[in-house]
Parts: sequence; structure tokens; C-alpha cells
Amino acid sequence: MSDIYEWSPENSQFWQSRGKKIASRNLWISIPSLLAGFAVWLYWGIITVQMLNLGFPIAKSELFTLMAIAGLTGATLRIPSSFFIRLCGGRNTIMFTTALLIIPALGTGIALQDKNTPLWVFQLLALLSGFGGGNFASSMSNISFFFPKEKQGLALGLNAGLGNFGVTTMQIIVPLFMTFGAFGAMGGDPMTLVNSSGSLIGKVPAGSESWIQNAGFVWLLLLVPLALATWFGMNNIRTDEVSPDIGSPLSTFGKMSLMLGIGLVNALIGLWLILPESANGSGWGVPKEIVLVLVIFGTVYGLKMLPGDIRNSLNRQYRIFNNKHTWVMSVIYTMTFGSFIGFAAAFPLAIKVIFGYSHVMVDGVMTHDTINANGPSALMYAWMGPFIGALIRPVGGWIADRIGGALVTQVCAVIMVASALGVAYYMKAAYASASPEDYFVPFFLLFLTLFAATGIGNGSTFRTIAMVFPKEQAGPVLGWTSAVAAYGAFYIPKVFGEQIKATTPEYALAGFAIFYAVCLVVNYWYYLRKNGEFYNP
Repeated sequence: MSDIYEWSPENSQFWQSRGKKIASRNLWISIPSLLAGFAVWLYWGIITVQMLNLGFPIAKSELFTLMAIAGLTGATLRIPSSFFIRLCGGRNTIMFTTALLIIPALGTGIALQDKNTPLWVFQLLALLSGFGGGNFASSMSNISFFFPKEKQGLALGLNAGLGNFGVTTMQIIVPLFMTFGAFGAMGGDPMTLVNSSGSLIGKVPAGSESWIQNAGFVWLLLLVPLALATWFGMNNIRTDEVSPDIGSPLSTFGKMSLMLGIGLVNALIGLWLILPESANGSGWGVPKEIVLVLVIFGTVYGLKMLPGDIRNSLNRQYRIFNNKHTWVMSVIYTMTFGSFIGFAAAFPLAIKVIFGYSHVMVDGVMTHDTINANGPSALMYAWMGPFIGALIRPVGGWIADRIGGALVTQVCAVIMVASALGVAYYMKAAYASASPEDYFVPFFLLFLTLFAATGIGNGSTFRTIAMVFPKEQAGPVLGWTSAVAAYGAFYIPKVFGEQIKATTPEYALAGFAIFYAVCLVVNYWYYLRKNGEFYNP
């Protein structure tokens, strides 16, 4: 049952008689597995907010590094994950990468039981949380092989969109499970809130109890049965086009471990170069843009040096780098998915820092450390942005299947430019006000609009990739572009942290707006010009 040796989804008779049922089963097992991956990858955005509320003895700037570490690692691990399906098979890959998530989930629950757990332990766990980020590349590549081209926009939109609900699901479940002892004596003792916290229904007052460790433990309830479901319910497609020579399951697990190890080593080197000494880094202050280039190329060439069948398979799949549209779509997909994942990571802590404190003048100096009793609850509102972005993502794929991916992407780019500039304006006003809550509603609504545009654009870019690239290349290209775009989960929280420290958070959004404008031009030039190579695919 697990291995399929004949697969022809473009053949309508095969699709209706056999293919559709198999493809649908693999899709509906893939979606919750991807959801769990996103949840474990990005839960540091919520955990760090609660660590502040509980008085963990870690500076705000160092808390921002936890999400940045998970972001960098998750994006880097997407590079090897982009090539797993051909080497290891879909069923083997999804099962193994889902099971790996148990390690950071369990470790996070244990570490959060003690406020005195050192920073490096949380950093290590954030590093391992990157397994969840890497899963997206292999998951999307796998699903692309199951469906015919005319169905890929919706299928990939569902896989990615509902998978992205891991962000929203996490932002709802984690605050909920932190309010009670869900695991009894096995889950450990609660801690007392130093500051008021947030929930879905409002604020939890200081002095209340919180089981922050449940933020890790709760995912074990999903991950263990999912690992079994992927093993017994999914399939390896063993055709020449997809996964011809994958070997035994144990050998594929070894291959994946080796390739993920190369990604982890490069991510570690990059993090050491970029982090300050206070956060266990080199303190050299290497620019993040240079670090990203070094990490990406270090991982790509490190994989290329592997021996035997792995190297031969990668050489074949690396042909995507000779196609200029691989690089064009990497830029465009970064605009959509990179923004979605980066904003999802940074949104909770950005709300907490900008609106949770009053910004007042003291002896002629603007200060940002006075608790704002009227500030909005970050945990109450932050989940709504990723929720909208994920919910609307399949809609973007569905619309793109009918009117063209590039056209939908172009409209989204225009909306993203305008929304980002509006958010920048209100961020600046709030960060200079003693009552920043006065600016929260327009800030929040514009940010929701920004999330919606990224979600629709996510779906439309999948359609463009499916039409531009041949079948054999489309899967690896989906993985590669998602890897590049996922660095938004590192880059955006890092930029937010730097600009908040510099007291100019609006610069972050203004810079993103400029990037969106560039993407708008690139998308038009390659895919919307009537004499372009792929006019309105």
C-alpha cells in the first residue's frame, strides 16, 4: 500500500478511477502534519511574550533572538528538505520529519518549568524547532506530484493554507493550555504572573497562575498519532519522475539526518556570526544580509559534496538553478510567504512592545519601559492576522486557477505596498505616544489587510510555479522558493527587534513596502507583459 509504481494524474481516466482517492488521502494526512510543524516552529512568538509576563530573567532583545533562531534554522532546513522526496519518498519523509518534532516539543516543556533555565538551552530548543519550518518544503514538493496541473493551485493552497493554520492554532491553543494544569503532576507546577497576561477573552491579572510549560507538552498529543498516521496512511510514488530509487526506510532516515545535519551546522555558524556576545554569539555584528547569503550557499554546496546516490540525485535536481525563473519566483514568493511567516513570528511581541508600554519623556529622554495599563493583549489579538492569512490562502489558489496567478499576485502586491506604509505611519505615532492604544485599531486593521494580501498571494504564486516549470522541476522549485521565503521568519523579527531598539519601528515596515514595490515590477515584467515569456500563466 505504501509504494506506488504507476502514477499518471494527467490521465483523466486514471485520475477519476484511482488517482483522486489516493491523492486526497495523502493531502488530508499531510495537512495536519504540516500544521504541527508550523506550530512547533513558531510557538516562540507566544512563549516569549509569556516569559516576559512571568518575569523570566532574560532581556527583551535576547527574547527576540529565540524567534529569530527558530526562523533562521527552519528556513535553512527547507533547503535540504526541498530535495527529500526524490531521494527518500513522500511517506518516509513526512513520517520522519513529523516524528522529529517530538524532540523540541518535549524539551521546551521541560525547560520552561524553571525560570532559571539558561538562555543557551532555550536557544538550542529554538534551533531544533526549526525542524517544523523545514517540513513545508518537503510537504509541498510531495503534494505537487500527486495532483494534475489544473488541480495544483487549490491542492497546494489547501496544503499550505490549512498547514499555515498551525500558526493560528498555536496562538489559540498555547495561551489556553497555559491557564490550567492540563497534564497534572506530570506537567509540573505553575508559575505566578508578574505582569498581566492575555487570553482569547481578555487579560489575566498579575498574580494568576500560568503553566507556560504546556506550550511544549500540548503538541505531543498531536505529534505521536500523526507520526503513526503518516506511516500507515501515506504513499511513496516510486516512478522515474518522482522517487525512483529510495532504498529502505532506515536508509532514507539516515540520508535525511545527514542532510538536515548540514543545514543545522550552517545555521549554527550563521547564528554565531550574527548574535551579540550577551546572546552567546561572536559579537562581531556581521550584517544579517551577508549571514543569510553565507548560510544559503554553505548549505547548498555542503549538500552537493555528499557522496554516492545523494550527490547524483542532487545534481539532477540542482538543474533548477540554471532556470532564471527559479530566482524570479524566489523573489516573488518571498514577498508573499516570507511576509506572512515573518509577520506571524513578530506580530505578538511587536504588539506587546509597542502598545503594551507607555512611551513618555523623562528628563528630556523618551522612555519605553512604563507598563501601559490600557494596552491591548498581544495574545488576544495576535492570532487573528495569521488566521486570516491562512484561511484565505486556498482562495488565492482557487482564483488563480481561473484568472491567472500573476494577475492575482500583482493586485496583492499593490495592496501590500499601501498597507505596509499605513502600518508604518501608525507604528510611528504609537511609539511616540504616552497612550499608544489610541492608534491600535487602525494599526491592527491595516495589519490584517496585509496578512490577507500575503495569504492570497501565497496561493497565486503556486499557480504560477505550476505553469512555468515542467513537472519534474516544479516540486523542487516549490521547495526551494519556500526555503528562501522562509528566511522571513528570521529576517522580519530581527529587523523589528533592531528598529524597536533604535526607537524607529516604522522604518521596518517602510523598508518592506519598498521591497513589495520592487516585486510588483518584477512580477509585471516577467509574467504580465503581453510579450513576456510566460504572459499571465
